[in-house]
Parts: sequence; structure tokens; C-alpha cells
Amino acid sequence: MYRWGASVSLIALIILGLAWELRIAPIRPGGSYLALKVLPLLLPLRGVLRGNLYTLQWAAMLILLYFMEGVVRAWSDPAPMSVLMAWFEIVLSFTFYVCALMYLWPSKKAARRAARSAKS
Repeated sequence: MYRWGASVSLIALIILGLAWELRIAPIRPGGSYLALKVLPLLLPLRGVLRGNLYTLQWAAMLILLYFMEGVVRAWSDPAPMSVLMAWFEIVLSFTFYVCALMYLWPSKKAARRAARSAKS
């Protein structure tokens, strides 16, 4: 369940980033190079779809950059449509982060247990 939540929110964030910067509310009319911001999101996509623990760990850290961008643009962009897109970005990146952490939690717990039993 959490793996699918992370996968869906990552795909939605990629689509949102492209739509936002190319069509809905680009910084410059006709689109902008800011659409390239979705390229880093494509790197973990395969691993997230497969449920790779290592990929989900570093993607959870990567997604915080998009959360920060959403917060900054929600409070600083003058265009109402851009503010709305920023709020969508905040929600999607937060959803990914929570889903990734909840998916990773059982394996982290098991690793801690195994480390404790190895010490004794």
C-alpha cells in the first residue's frame, strides 16, 4: 500500500512539474526551462516502482527539495495559479515522503533487531 502511494505520488509530481512549467503557469509565456526540474525525479522512478529500499531511502531525501520549492513558491509567487500548483507540489511531496518512510519502517525495525541480537 505504501509502496503504491509513493509510486503514484512520484509519478503525479513528475506530471505536475511538467504541466506547471510548460502549460498551466510557466514563469515565461510558452514554457520555461524550469520544466527540467523533473529530471532528478526520473532517476528513482524505476526503483520506487519496484519497491527498492535503498532507492526509497535516498528518494525520500531528494523529495524534500521539491517540498521546499513548493513552500517557497506558495508564499512568493504572485500568480494565483502558480500558488495552487505549489500547494499541489507540497501535498504530493509530503505524501511521497510519508509513504516512503512508512514502507521503510518495518525493514529498519528488523535491521535494528538483527543488529541488537548480533551484539549479544
